[in-house]
Amino acid sequence: MGTNLEMMKKRLKSLQESTNKTSGLWRPTGKHQVRIVPYKYDKENPFIELWFHYELGSKNYLSPKSFGDPDPILEFSDKLRATGDPESYKLSRKLSPKMRTYVPIVIRGEESQGIKFWGFGKNNYEELMQIMADAEYGDIVDPSIGTDIEVMFTSPEDSGTTYGKVNIRAKRNTSKLSDDPTMLENLLNNQKKITDIYKVLTYDELKEALEEWLTSLDEEEETEEKKTSISTEDINSTDIEETSKDFEKLFKDQPSN
Repeated sequence: MGTNLEMMKKRLKSLQESTNKTSGLWRPTGKHQVRIVPYKYDKENPFIELWFHYELGSKNYLSPKSFGDPDPILEFSDKLRATGDPESYKLSRKLSPKMRTYVPIVIRGEESQGIKFWGFGKNNYEELMQIMADAEYGDIVDPSIGTDIEVMFTSPEDSGTTYGKVNIRAKRNTSKLSDDPTMLENLLNNQKKITDIYKVLTYDELKEALEEWLTSLDEEEETEEKKTSISTEDINSTDIEETSKDFEKLFKDQPSN
């Protein structure tokens, strides 16, 4: 059993690394040295704040809130919150989008793979902002006199946390992004948009996804199957059946993208 478990862990790590290489996303799996690179599509700010609806069924959805656009799932969440009902409030929190921040980076020793996007939560975001605000380091993103970042990932087992822990530390010495002019040009200008990785759905597509999710919850209640992280008891007082019936009424006057 132990041998099989270790094999599964190795296979999972291999799949994660393969996915990261092909998708343009990067996730630390040990100790790394990376360099934050100016974002081609916003050279003044490398940090890209995105909002996501997590666990809406088996899928995650990028919220249009990320770009200041209307979001039917967020609107529905706000409507639930406004009822003042405690159980509706729980469901509202479930549907509210959560922020995750991304930066374009190059992994030292893997410069030939080009730019990847590193995504992280609030704590790492604050740590990086503190480093950038520290006059001792200056502009860590500058291609000529910037600073590399050491990234260390500790597994959930070793860190005692659910998802593991990421520690970061700025190097003391400045460095060039690359001494090779061709490589430098490629790293600065051959970049994907973050929306090439995360698809932006229209208002109507997100509304349809929400309606399908509500319908699936209704079906779960009828069959007494509890396969999602929200139990039917948690959402009973919101009356899923009535919510589904009123769904079109709620959004019939809403504009679509």
